Amino acid sequence: MGIPLNPPWGRKSSFMRVKLIHLLVAQRFGKNRHLHIQYQPACYMSSKSTASPAACPDIQPLSVLEEMKMPFSRALIGNFFQDQPRLGNQFLEDSILQSYLRRHLPPVVLKEASQDLGRFGQRIVDELDTLGRECELSPPHLEHYDAWGRRVDRIITCPAWKKMKEVSAEEGLVAAAYERKFSSWSRLIQIVKLYLYTPSSGYFSCPLAMTDGAAKVIESLGRPDALQDAFRNLTSRDPKRFWTSGQWMTERKGGSDVAYGTETVARAQADGTYKLYGYKWFTSATDSDMTLTLGRVEDAQGQIIPGTKGLSLFYLEVRNAKGQLNGIEVQRLKDKLGTKQVPTAELLLDGVKALRISPEGRGVASISNMLTITRIHNTVAAASAMRRVINLAREYASKRFVFGSLIKDHPLHMQTMARMEVQARGAFFLLMETARLLGLEETNMATEQDQHLLRLLTPIAKLYTGKQAVAVISEGLECFGGQGYMEDTGLPAILRDAQVLTIWEGTTNILSLDVLRSVMKSQGQVLSAFFASAQEKLEASSTIPTLSKSTSRLLQALENLKDFTQKAGMRGNGFMELAARDFAYSLAKIYIGCLFVDHAAWAGATESDVYCAERWSEQDLCPVHTAESSGCYNTDAVSMDRQLVYENSPLLKGKL
Repeated sequence: MGIPLNPPWGRKSSFMRVKLIHLLVAQRFGKNRHLHIQYQPACYMSSKSTASPAACPDIQPLSVLEEMKMPFSRALIGNFFQDQPRLGNQFLEDSILQSYLRRHLPPVVLKEASQDLGRFGQRIVDELDTLGRECELSPPHLEHYDAWGRRVDRIITCPAWKKMKEVSAEEGLVAAAYERKFSSWSRLIQIVKLYLYTPSSGYFSCPLAMTDGAAKVIESLGRPDALQDAFRNLTSRDPKRFWTSGQWMTERKGGSDVAYGTETVARAQADGTYKLYGYKWFTSATDSDMTLTLGRVEDAQGQIIPGTKGLSLFYLEVRNAKGQLNGIEVQRLKDKLGTKQVPTAELLLDGVKALRISPEGRGVASISNMLTITRIHNTVAAASAMRRVINLAREYASKRFVFGSLIKDHPLHMQTMARMEVQARGAFFLLMETARLLGLEETNMATEQDQHLLRLLTPIAKLYTGKQAVAVISEGLECFGGQGYMEDTGLPAILRDAQVLTIWEGTTNILSLDVLRSVMKSQGQVLSAFFASAQEKLEASSTIPTLSKSTSRLLQALENLKDFTQKAGMRGNGFMELAARDFAYSLAKIYIGCLFVDHAAWAGATESDVYCAERWSEQDLCPVHTAESSGCYNTDAVSMDRQLVYENSPLLKGKL
């Protein structure tokens, strides 16, 4: 409540009024001034609120009171305050998600799923987004010793992180995929729910990815008796029973080369279990209840088999029944660029009790299903982060007023956001197609072409959307101007967290090589499936006049890709390895374009769907053909690449 300038005070109250002015002046000029006032004679005000110059020569009450009206006086700090972007119901406000589900889901499934997703979308606004922010602001920390000197290696997480675990169980964020309530659509609906949840999850989506992957591995192994309880816990909707899983694959040599980087050894015990000894350099979600890890079984002579053939897969519980760590020492938490909410640690395994769950030497093959799941989760994170930053930016554009109008009314700003939107929709379509194929495979409804396509699209989706996310989110922060760079807005965390998407589960180059492996291992069948599927989608859109230009460009790009693959077959593996990244990008761009026109050809498509297909098809859809035509993969280019990178470096002379 403000102070009236001319209150109905009597003479007695005038003393109080002058004292108040003195206090205001004291606040203005500091503590010493306040002490001075305490010991000065009182200054009385006249009826015109003027002070006696003789009594208080340095105080001008009127000017002080008038100053209180000034726009930069004390806490007012000017007249302008910017409204922050509002987070709305991310399901109800997502037009492309709504139309995709209407197009693909059976009506009965659509009705039930939409009700649940709409409710969940509101829960994100009302509760979960705040919890996710708390996870960001209260990252985990490590307590090595208790108050009495005992080593405990306790990873302490905030209450919001623990609450996210409860929410994940209640909402069935893992369970929904394994209950198969909606047959093959169960997996896609689970992915949609994760798509809504991930940007507000405080990156609890990370342990969920590994939990989903562990459940998938156990299911693919036939749910052996020894793992029945673990599977039930991983897929439970009961918060008191629900488990999360870690993933402990990376050792001190680091990287994706687990075949030669894994030093962990496993020693058989009399009861059929094993004890693991090794050092895990990077373990995600180290506070989880269980984990899967790789190790090399020692024979009776203490010998191990090097390479992939020596690796087996092990299951272990992080703590015993008493809550004590299972032969594990937590050396330190990792200090990361982003995903600071996730407890990630270096661990020493010193006699960890574990079960071997794969045939001996078949560890890498046994985790292939886990990689499929975690890579799809990575794609979820990429696509959903793009969607979130765009949704916030478009809301902000409706309330940020600059240069005479709202920024939504500046055509250049809308053009920039539209380009971001096209990228985000492309990532969404690729994610949904991969999820749809996975659902078919899990319910034994996938054709041979579907299975080959899933094998090819999984690494492609992961590598391509990860790169898209970093670029789109960076552009998105610009949409907020300086506020996009301020930590207290929460916006910079979106970009920091996105950078992990190009690294975790394989860098872009590693995933590009995995695409090549899938082609060679299948003897070209995955590529045949790709061309057949792309051709089918383009044939459906070729008769629609509004899509003729987009379809024509995609057909030409498809022909260019076929031409490249035919030439590559005669150039050897070295040639294809050099072209792997551009090859993977070409597969991604062409297939996303096919998904765009396929959706735009649907009877329920909008004008925006057609426009998106047109905008997407304007880019270089087959960069591998363009680069090959320019000589980027010949011997001279290889030599010049090295020379360019190391020019003037002492390393170039006689060492490379």
